[in-house]
Amino acid sequence: MEGQVITFNREKCVGCGTCEMICSLVNEGICSTRLSRIRVVRFPREARNAPITCAACENASCLLACVAGALYFDESLGMPRVNSEQCIGCRQCNVSCPFGHMNFHQEKDIAFKCELCDGDPQCAQFCWTGAIEYPEKEQVLLKD
Repeated sequence: MEGQVITFNREKCVGCGTCEMICSLVNEGICSTRLSRIRVVRFPREARNAPITCAACENASCLLACVAGALYFDESLGMPRVNSEQCIGCRQCNVSCPFGHMNFHQEKDIAFKCELCDGDPQCAQFCWTGAIEYPEKEQVLLKD
């Protein structure tokens, strides 16, 4: 088994939002949580935070829902990707994702989601607490 997988450790997440800001900056050229492909869910009463993004589902409902064929499975990254040139803005992928990880860009009228920064996820690079990592799949599967 080769390749990498993004992992999240909510025990290490302090809710700083660095991952959200770097994501939107790299992908959209602006710091905006609304345009980020990763979200930090904050639970202030429990003093917990959880970074979340595309679950890279094996049988992704977003792929099945896309009537325009704009979503495709990228074998090298092991996840669905959006071809923005083909997206018609129908939002069926947004509705179909059971986890709410598909996003919609209001200004561009297209769907968008985490695509692991083409194999170099900047959220993992800039997460100073180590809550987000991008290890080899074998490392994750072999953990005790």
